[in-house]
Amino acid sequence: MSKTAEAVKLAVMMANDPRHGYDQDGRWGPDFDCSSFLIHVWEQIGVKLKSAGASYTGNVRGPALRLGFVDVTARVNLYTGSGLQPGDLLLNYTQHMAMYVGNGQLVHASINEKGTAHGGQPGDQTGREICVRSYYNHPWDCALRYSGDSEDPDVSESGTPATVPAETTNDLPLLKRGMMKSVAVKSMQGALIAHGYDCGPDGADGDFGENTEKAVIKFQEEHLLQVDGEFGPECQGCLWGVTK
Repeated sequence: MSKTAEAVKLAVMMANDPRHGYDQDGRWGPDFDCSSFLIHVWEQIGVKLKSAGASYTGNVRGPALRLGFVDVTARVNLYTGSGLQPGDLLLNYTQHMAMYVGNGQLVHASINEKGTAHGGQPGDQTGREICVRSYYNHPWDCALRYSGDSEDPDVSESGTPATVPAETTNDLPLLKRGMMKSVAVKSMQGALIAHGYDCGPDGADGDFGENTEKAVIKFQEEHLLQVDGEFGPECQGCLWGVTK
């Protein structure tokens, strides 16, 4: 059985096991949150996401790419799910993580029995805290596919090298004022706004303009980071850390 098939089987098995519920406080078993659940699944079948540094939704992408996942976002339709394959990881950088399991369905750790992220009882009290459900677009920022099942571990299914140059393994690229509109900027803006930083009247529009730069500077000042108005690795790690 391939690693991908093992991951899907284990994730579905855990979703059907009432001993596993949703909790952001005790999140590494037997209860999990959205990211720790799937990081744990892949870790258990030998793809060491947690050991490589993945600990929450905002920092999964970099370790995943280093371990042989490839970003297939441009080859699938995240709105409808068309083109996704079982085992594909779905990331919304600031909010959620799930895994596509085939037949128009995904598996995810969702919410506790109180409808909150904290304070629930151990285990799955509703049958839906960790569950398999129909596919939906959260919206997702990217889809990652494990390429290590290939006979040649250095080649992905598309024929491109599975090893990723170090400069591409940051969770997000360096973001700064004047860039073209992008999902990455929109995710950053959404996280800043959620924590009380004003990105201007247009909100999370994906445009890194003057107001967004001011919000980044304010965040950097208040968190004792280098103040340059750019959303680089240090700022990313800090923002995702307070977000999840």
